[in-house]
Amino acid sequence: MKQAMVKHPPLPRQYGEELLVMERGEGCHLFDCVGNRYLDMGSGIAVNALGYGREDLAEIAAKQMKRLVHASNLFATEPQLELAQKMVNSPAPGHAGFEAVHFGNSGAEANETAMKYARLYAWRKNKPHKIRLLAFEGAFHGRTLGALSLTANPAYKKPFGPLVPGVEILPFGDVEALTTAMDQDVAGVIVEPIQGEGGLNMVSRDFARALNALCQEHDALLIADEVQTGMGRCGSLFASGLVGLEPDLICLAKPLAGGLPLSAVLIPPKVNALLAPGDHATTFGGGPVTTAVASAVWDIISVPSFLAEVRRKGDILESLLAQELEQRGLEGEIRGAGLLRGIRLKGTPFDGPWCSKIVQEARNNGLIILKTGADVLRLAPPLVMDEASLKEGVALLFQTIDQNAKTTA
Repeated sequence: MKQAMVKHPPLPRQYGEELLVMERGEGCHLFDCVGNRYLDMGSGIAVNALGYGREDLAEIAAKQMKRLVHASNLFATEPQLELAQKMVNSPAPGHAGFEAVHFGNSGAEANETAMKYARLYAWRKNKPHKIRLLAFEGAFHGRTLGALSLTANPAYKKPFGPLVPGVEILPFGDVEALTTAMDQDVAGVIVEPIQGEGGLNMVSRDFARALNALCQEHDALLIADEVQTGMGRCGSLFASGLVGLEPDLICLAKPLAGGLPLSAVLIPPKVNALLAPGDHATTFGGGPVTTAVASAVWDIISVPSFLAEVRRKGDILESLLAQELEQRGLEGEIRGAGLLRGIRLKGTPFDGPWCSKIVQEARNNGLIILKTGADVLRLAPPLVMDEASLKEGVALLFQTIDQNAKTTA
């Protein structure tokens, strides 16, 4: 496959010196600028939950752009209010309910907002000493300075220090370490129900119970970073309910507006009651175009039958991966839930660099996949991908694995 690559693009070198140029999308496929077709099991890093080329969403965006493109946070708009009302009315497992939504533009911005709310909540309750924020090894919460402070990987953080003080990174899933770290100075604890960039490690029921109880005991806000796991990705509107997590704040972003930039933080009454004008804001967040599209996306994804179908297809994907491993006699671990799945192969030559090579070589076979952690292949196909395409994708993946295992071993 001859790919359409641009060398030394006029973009920051952080993205690489050579990039594949995509031209269009259709359904669950991407096409580069020379016409090559790729089955997309990455969804733009879990963004394009409803696939590509949807006329319904395009028409909504175009209609709203003709009517009103932007109004700023000095005003409300009908699409913004409509979406916010739907979101606060959504069922949240283990939660008494939400009262308000703060809209932003990205996952990092949502997590930054949650950080601010945690400290502001303590401040308004006359506890200015209560500033500590806890996060966990393997976590990825964003690349802005605040969100980066909560992110565990030192390689992401080292050139940008000093970061936000008062942040402590704890072992993921370690109830004893969490219990030791929690005290009356903790303002908030942030956790991903399934670690999107950290290898798809899932919060255990025991760890969720400890997080719920300790945050309640110390009046610290429990923040669920559902930027990647929320909006049906794991077969439930929020993945927190799958693991028994009872968050005070839920952060959403990636698929919320069907590919347009929009994030949200769901806010409970106890936090909203303490907010005052000027505490936080954003110029672009919750604009009429993005929220009009997001309202339609919400209507599609939040339907119970749609979520049930995601769970069914997630089970199929897990079964397909297991079958391919068994047929080859490979030792591997399948992680994740719903249509966020990872596969970690064990033994030589299945190490981290080899895993990165598979992601690159899969493109030559017409497949887009992702990587998470050091050595886990990540599959996050559009939630609308059909069973036949799931089978095709898994076949292409293991075709790539077979080819590279022979050349690497």
